[in-house]
Amino acid sequence: MAFESLSDKLQRAFKKLTGKGKLNEANVKEAMREVRMALLEADVNYLVVKDFIKKVTERSVGTEILSSLNAGQQVIKIVNEELTALMGGSNARLTWSSSVPTIFLLCGLQGAGKTTMAGKLAGYLKKTGKKPLLAACDIYRPAAIKQLQVVGEKAGVPVFEKGTQNPVITAREAVEHARYYGNDVLIIDTAGRLHIDEALMEELAQIKAAVRPQEILLTVDAMTGQDAVNVAQSFNEKLGIDGVIVTKLDSDTRGGAALSVRAVTGKPIKFSGTGEKLSDIEPFHPERMASRILGMGDVLTLIEKATEAMDLKEQEKIARAKQPTDLTLEDFLDQMQQLKKMGPLQNVLGMLPGVGNKLKNAEIDDDAMKKPEAIIQSMTPRERRNPDVLNASRRKRIAAGAGVTVQDVNQLMRQFDQMRKMMKQMMGNKRGLARGMRNFPGMM
Repeated sequence: MAFESLSDKLQRAFKKLTGKGKLNEANVKEAMREVRMALLEADVNYLVVKDFIKKVTERSVGTEILSSLNAGQQVIKIVNEELTALMGGSNARLTWSSSVPTIFLLCGLQGAGKTTMAGKLAGYLKKTGKKPLLAACDIYRPAAIKQLQVVGEKAGVPVFEKGTQNPVITAREAVEHARYYGNDVLIIDTAGRLHIDEALMEELAQIKAAVRPQEILLTVDAMTGQDAVNVAQSFNEKLGIDGVIVTKLDSDTRGGAALSVRAVTGKPIKFSGTGEKLSDIEPFHPERMASRILGMGDVLTLIEKATEAMDLKEQEKIARAKQPTDLTLEDFLDQMQQLKKMGPLQNVLGMLPGVGNKLKNAEIDDDAMKKPEAIIQSMTPRERRNPDVLNASRRKRIAAGAGVTVQDVNQLMRQFDQMRKMMKQMMGNKRGLARGMRNFPGMM
């Protein structure tokens, strides 16, 4: 996961301040030395790190510790606020044209995931009620048009293409096509290069002049580290970008690009790519990303993912259950299937406050759900609705039908019982809720 190493190093630095009643210049500088090294190793721009450390130090030295906080927590609060400001302060939303279609021009180097991101963005906007159209203006990379057609089909979004025709003419015709067919959003996928050159910039400038996009969005690869920031700076100087989309932010990347690009270019990160699926796109929230980096979790994003993935009717059905014992294995199966829609389990659980570090060395297999699903699906409707009837002979039959062992069936039933007990605790009182949240990752 992105920022994992940075998060660990920052938290180690803050632990050294625990127990101090007041921050002085010496202990603040010692902690900031470690923070500086952590940020530089995360590939954050040197000048950005220098300015960041200066601001945090000035705010921290001599600060009186609030009665409810220790020194380490006070520094974390300051660092959290400065990290949030560094990445833009708040979510920068897309802007919309007064006339249709609103045109978004995607640009970037080859390999940054631009074409896939065009499909992700189109799918994201479609879910909000828009009627997007994708335009294929990359005529140089082999199979680029075909790739856009594939992602467009998966997203349920039409693609306008004219083969190897001049991209400027194609872009202009795509605008007319969108107006005629009632598409209120046009997303233009442009050509990339292995490096920035004059031919690329000239073509992009011509497309910009021809269609006058509402926003030019630069796609950068988080795994390229400092190079991503340099690319963003060059594109901004030569083309004038309006925002940045960071891809591959779910990978084992140092994350320096996400922390530097706003400070270096002055342009906000608007979206981030968080996986390979077309649904793996998130609006970029600086305050939430800062919380993730500092190990505070990201409950708001978790709630949004759950709301999007979960079947509300099923949730209401479970909420109406009078007792935890009313829950059935059918409910358990539904919960597992809906949890899978939220993305990789390690990422989902990592958004819970205080859980991320505990999962650092854990191997959470997303395919692990396949076995319990097979077991439950091998049961009769009566067995799913009334698990208490599962005697030894029934469990043996179920194991054979699912291709697993009886021990696997027994283990699933123990997990199911644990879930019912946990829900009973959570329904009982606030302490039970806290215990349930702490035990949830272990049960998974």
